[in-house]
Amino acid sequence: MKRILLTGGARSGKSRLAQELAVEAGGQVLFVATATAGDDDMRKRIEGHRQVRPKDWKTLEATIHLGRQIAQNNVGFKTIIIDCITLLINNIFEQYGANAKAETVEKAVVEEIEELVDCMKKSRANFIIVTNEVGLGIVPGDPVSRLYRDLLGKANQALAARVDEVFLLVAGIPIKAK
Repeated sequence: MKRILLTGGARSGKSRLAQELAVEAGGQVLFVATATAGDDDMRKRIEGHRQVRPKDWKTLEATIHLGRQIAQNNVGFKTIIIDCITLLINNIFEQYGANAKAETVEKAVVEEIEELVDCMKKSRANFIIVTNEVGLGIVPGDPVSRLYRDLLGKANQALAARVDEVFLLVAGIPIKAK
């Protein structure tokens, strides 16, 4: 079993590479989708992602508590793709609202990632985790956006420390970081 984290900017090829790696591994695949269709653009994007996935893959739509939901659905899967941590963290933020205390949101993010790591430890499946690298740009101008960037960075670091390989994708090219 192998644990892989794929990170990079938007449209850098992370999801495509995750699917390619899962196909190469063979066997049954569970695709864990964290996106919510909050507007027409997201609905179209989600549908586009569905269209390019192999039809025999099972999809689990989970906006929070990924570890718990994967554990409940992890029957006979060789590979589990999580796409993506970026939206998972966004979902946690939305759960608490813009006026939530930073400590409350951070505690929820840490618990979510620890629950996912615990699930990976107990599973015999390969895990391919997709996330965005949002810390390479400018410092966000408002406190909520800065907190989001900071907590996604912490989540990415926690996952990177617990996986076997990390790839940074740039213009569709994977660069092995770990």
